[in-house]
Amino acid sequence: MKLVVFGATGGTGRYVVEQALEQGHRVTAFTRTPVKLDMQHPNLKVVQGDVMDLPVVEQAVQGQEAVVCILGSGQQLKSNIRSEGTQQIIRAMEHAGVQRFICQSTMGVGDSWGSLNFFWKYIMFGFILRHVFADHKLQESYIQQSNLAWTIVRPGAFVDGDRTGQYRHGFPGADKTSQLKITRADVADFILQQLSTDAYLHQAPSLSY
Repeated sequence: MKLVVFGATGGTGRYVVEQALEQGHRVTAFTRTPVKLDMQHPNLKVVQGDVMDLPVVEQAVQGQEAVVCILGSGQQLKSNIRSEGTQQIIRAMEHAGVQRFICQSTMGVGDSWGSLNFFWKYIMFGFILRHVFADHKLQESYIQQSNLAWTIVRPGAFVDGDRTGQYRHGFPGADKTSQLKITRADVADFILQQLSTDAYLHQAPSLSY
């Protein structure tokens, strides 16, 4: 499958690119800083660009079969890049007629709020990461209002580790048994699984151990 990955040099993005190439996909990695993606592969095309530059985004999306969005703001806790960048991607996809969209958000948004513990509800998302959380909520609203064939992936907190393939997904928002953590490699594994299934079409499954 031909897919473009926005946020390809981020923590999860690199795993998505690596695993997609391993699976035989043809990958376009969209990034502001190509030098950070120190990998070469016959099926890899690296595109330098800013997700806020609509013509460049449209060019990257043209001819793709799927789009994966893993935008992040790094250490900038008050950035709106997730929501605003996702808006640009949605516009580009609708203009190009590309339908399949898979976007990484975070557990806690929407009906997954009930799965969080006190620490994540009131310390992290209620105080330290409140702007990041608000950006994710806005990002999801733009996706859900679109006409795309979307799936939103809501992982728990990222931890170091390899791909295990052993994780829980799609559990109810009132579930309190989740560990609220998962490796980026396993998040990438789940994201790429969505390319070949409609099981979570127009849904936002949580993801955790």
